[in-house]
Amino acid sequence: MGKYFGTDGFRGEANVGLTADHAYKIGKFLGFYFSKKDNNEKCNIAIGKDTRRSSYMFEYALAAGITSTGANALLLHVTTTPSVSYIVRSDNLDAGVMISASHNIYYDNGIKILNGKGEKMEEEILLKIEDYLDGKIEEIPFATKGDIGRTFDYSQGRNRYIGYLISIPMNSFKGYKVALDLANGAAFSIAKAVFDALGAKTLVINNEPNGDNINNNAGSTHIEALQKFVLDEKCDIGFAYDGDADRCIAVDEDGSIVDGDSILYICGSLLKEKNQLKNNTIVTTVMSNLGLYKALDKINIQYEKTDVGDKYVYECIRDKNYSIGGEQSGHIIFSKYAATGDGILTSLQIMETIIERKKSIKELLKEIKIFPQILKNVKVTDKQKCIEDKEIINLVNDVSKELGNDGRVLLRKSGTENLIRIMVEAKDENICKLYIDKIYKKIEELKYIC
Repeated sequence: MGKYFGTDGFRGEANVGLTADHAYKIGKFLGFYFSKKDNNEKCNIAIGKDTRRSSYMFEYALAAGITSTGANALLLHVTTTPSVSYIVRSDNLDAGVMISASHNIYYDNGIKILNGKGEKMEEEILLKIEDYLDGKIEEIPFATKGDIGRTFDYSQGRNRYIGYLISIPMNSFKGYKVALDLANGAAFSIAKAVFDALGAKTLVINNEPNGDNINNNAGSTHIEALQKFVLDEKCDIGFAYDGDADRCIAVDEDGSIVDGDSILYICGSLLKEKNQLKNNTIVTTVMSNLGLYKALDKINIQYEKTDVGDKYVYECIRDKNYSIGGEQSGHIIFSKYAATGDGILTSLQIMETIIERKKSIKELLKEIKIFPQILKNVKVTDKQKCIEDKEIINLVNDVSKELGNDGRVLLRKSGTENLIRIMVEAKDENICKLYIDKIYKKIEELKYIC
């Protein structure tokens, strides 16, 4: 990760950590960089945005930067991250930009950059953008006269993405009552239309964005709203998305949460049954639950573990030719259909699994027992020094031995903040708390706590 760009783009509070000037310069660099072609064709870059108040400001700043160099900016307007990825791939564009801070509060925002394959932009190009932002690269010249680029309304691209999603399921959803929590985010313009077209009786909440209410007690990180709604309306299933709809968390008919690990299990097992699970492997992250691995062992499905971040999951899927992978948070990637996590696509695949298996999601999950897992974030003075301290390492190793095959402990540093994350899994929540406290007290004793 670089100075500005983390695993999921350049994020910060709007006009504090991430400014309109940053967006303009990023657009200018992208327009110039991708305009260097052997032919005289104009460079075309798609821009999508979520519903945050500041997204409009960043959209026009990016467009100004892009067009100032002679490239064209294609505006998808309010749409999802996976839709930008799809349009870049399907329309053979040079790059794509999504303006979103995902599940963060409304006053944060972010800029995610995608390459011509709809994948997250290569690290080497992101580092060049950072150098340009820091004045380490000479100023990029302006286009003049007839060479100045143009801005196009490209809402047709979002509409074609809706059509693409509708074309994927092989079964009608008629007879199913489905609840959708749209997080007052980008999914509000897409998700209900897709489920309605597939025949579901679709009920929605948090679908009136006003610029300030995105993710506000709504969506995949505030699942309690959907849980109550599913129970009150007696729905068969519910799906919650985040602000840019690249993740999905489900709720069963009893209001129980179905996270990314459970989704990987039910969708991966169906792919195996249909001989479509490439290399008989599911890609997970180091944060995936021990219960998932035990359940996969029982049905003879192999798995790989990557660092946390859907970027790393996708790279593993792509490089080793796998079918599916994802994170607990609900970033699920189906490589046959997408190059990024796609919350709406994930919910469609879950519906397909339910219909083809002729079972409820609760029944599909009978064979998986998710272990209690507690994660504690600890603000420290020096995360690198803390995580490499021999006393802490020894304690973590001792805890791991004590847990044996019935639990695990993971100590990792945050990629964006001066935090250490302690994660403990065990058969009993009280055991998790016991070891979390033990490790925390050791960190405190060694005076790393801020």
